[in-house]
Amino acid sequence: MQTLVFNHPNSFHYLLFINKSFHIFTQKPQSLKPTKKSCYFSIRVCDYSFKGGVFRTQKSRVKCSVSEVEEQKEKQQKVAKRAYPFHNIEPKWQSYWEKNQTFRTPDEVDTSKPKFYVLDMFPYPSGAGLHVGHPLGYTATDILARLKRMQGYNVLHPMGWDAFGLPAEQYAIETGTHPKITTLRNINRFRSQLKSLGFSYDWDREISTTEPQYYKWTQWIFLQLLKRGLAYQAEVPVNWCPALGTVLANEEVVDGVSERGGHSVIRKPMRQWMLKITAYADRLLEDLDDLDWPESVKEMQRNWIGRSEGAELEFCVLNSDGKERDIKITVYTTRPDTVFGATYLVVAPEHSLLPSLMSLSQRESVEEYKDLASRKSDLERTELQKEKTGIFSGCYAKNLANGEAIPIWVADYVLGSYGTGAIMAVPAHDTRDYEFATKYDIPIRWVVKPDDDDFSDSGKAYEGGGSILNSSSSTSGLDINGLESKVAASKVIEWADTTGNGKKKVNYKLRDWLFARQRYWGSPIPVVFLQDSGETAPILETDLPLALPELDDFTPTGTGEPPLAKAVSWVKTTDPSSGKPAMRETSTMPQWAGSCWYYLRYMDPKNSKELVDKTKEKYWSPVDIYVGGAEHAVLHLLYSRFWHKVLYDIGVVSTKEPFKCVINQGIILGEVQYTAFKNPDGNYVSADSDDLSGEIIQEIIPEEKVIKSEGFLCTER
Repeated sequence: MQTLVFNHPNSFHYLLFINKSFHIFTQKPQSLKPTKKSCYFSIRVCDYSFKGGVFRTQKSRVKCSVSEVEEQKEKQQKVAKRAYPFHNIEPKWQSYWEKNQTFRTPDEVDTSKPKFYVLDMFPYPSGAGLHVGHPLGYTATDILARLKRMQGYNVLHPMGWDAFGLPAEQYAIETGTHPKITTLRNINRFRSQLKSLGFSYDWDREISTTEPQYYKWTQWIFLQLLKRGLAYQAEVPVNWCPALGTVLANEEVVDGVSERGGHSVIRKPMRQWMLKITAYADRLLEDLDDLDWPESVKEMQRNWIGRSEGAELEFCVLNSDGKERDIKITVYTTRPDTVFGATYLVVAPEHSLLPSLMSLSQRESVEEYKDLASRKSDLERTELQKEKTGIFSGCYAKNLANGEAIPIWVADYVLGSYGTGAIMAVPAHDTRDYEFATKYDIPIRWVVKPDDDDFSDSGKAYEGGGSILNSSSSTSGLDINGLESKVAASKVIEWADTTGNGKKKVNYKLRDWLFARQRYWGSPIPVVFLQDSGETAPILETDLPLALPELDDFTPTGTGEPPLAKAVSWVKTTDPSSGKPAMRETSTMPQWAGSCWYYLRYMDPKNSKELVDKTKEKYWSPVDIYVGGAEHAVLHLLYSRFWHKVLYDIGVVSTKEPFKCVINQGIILGEVQYTAFKNPDGNYVSADSDDLSGEIIQEIIPEEKVIKSEGFLCTER
């Protein structure tokens, strides 16, 4: 066994060599103590390789020999007491690496050699610069990249910028500075900071999602989606923020206000561009099994997609005399076996039938409730821990199984975007329904008996399966008493289909992707609308990129129209196919669009003729290691997988999945450790003192003994 220590751009990292395999540690493991057969070397990271038991550098061969042990021990003891002279070493080697393009991956590589594509989730370049969480993950990928280069791999290790988005636009509005100016300034700051850390990125492949030569291909992908019916327009309820003048994604709304600025957000219907990610729901679900990802991330995606099998059942609405009206409420349920236990219905506040379901006496109260619900995000409304709220509509429906009149309630824990926007509530066998029924004194009827338990007086809902009881009606002709839950569910579906009261249905929690933003700082959507008919027409692929026009006024219009509507000469155009007068789309793509496919552009960043060269894509795909935060599990990672599968279907990429292995770097807890330095005489030495170049002693100072004085950290005297 040999233990080697080498200089890394940030700190010392330990390389353990056992049986021709390498193991890297950020700190020396306690078990690796110096022995007669172990020694330490400081070698250059930039220019060595391993072969035949010998570390080779450009100028020398370094061997671990027992004869050198004592000499190395003495040197190591002296070096350990000195501060690392980063101000001398780091600039020297960083300058060398940049001048000699040490980490550049050639455009044409020897494809007979194995490849290793290691990727960081690229950052949003904010004005504050890097935060400590960035290098946490970047250090790990850099170690892997260096190791694979040592092992003879062709390594692709790039960096770029996810630079469109709301923060830059808001800063532009507040300061009057064009977002392009602030974005470029921020990118320069980030690049400088990353280079100062000495990471081995191939800066020759740097990309930014805001550059026209990049978003040309983002627009091209959108046109392919449009051709295949995967991009369409629909009027949907959105999170509208009047103060910001834009639609916000669910994750951008917290407690009814915008995450940025804390402005009030309401739900209102708007015509928006949508991407039909639901068409790929089954493939997105099935292909998760083959991925080397954290199981927790895969489970989050499974839950987000939320595939379930059940039934759609129809409940007739009753008039004040108890007779059936010509209105039916369709509900989706995964438990048709519990239909006899449905003691009320719930419709979402945005349900299309609600205006027809409100009684005169309840109309004002229901409208007030709708307004309150419109200020909550979908996540807030469905959060299990929150107390359920609702309002009686003043109307009843007939339980199709037993003919019983049951009340129709309006409650925001049901979403108009999921299922049919209405549910049959079975409080005895659903926790949410049980809490709601208990609060509003609605009857609770038990219709499933656990096989191995007694449910009586349990004080909570029983959501499992078992034997069916209290579930027979001579009026409807349905009798499922005594059947096991799954068998009973199948019988109810068969009965509903035969009688015209429902049908079998597979459903998903996954919703189509809301793709439009009423913002300026984003990629333009490459379509026009004919003035005479309003018909949508794509612009020609040969006319890409459709460049973002220059604007001096980025403030919201106040009408719901995006800021791009102010670029009148840009908006007015002609349809390239017919020559008819047309208007450009003034909404822009969301920030997510640029990050969906950037990993492909790194493979061939300067290609002006196609998104990526097929030969290069086939060699470098998929990404071998992708490191980033778990908070992107159901947004960026899911969106990227969707776009990748579309590109796979049209022959642009050769793999079904973009990322072979995903690793989450975790979260820094923010614990602070204060270190003081003493010279051999025991006197404290300032951290910026020249005396640190000599022998020093490090001392950990408890937080309670550290004081701040005139901008400096001091110890108590």
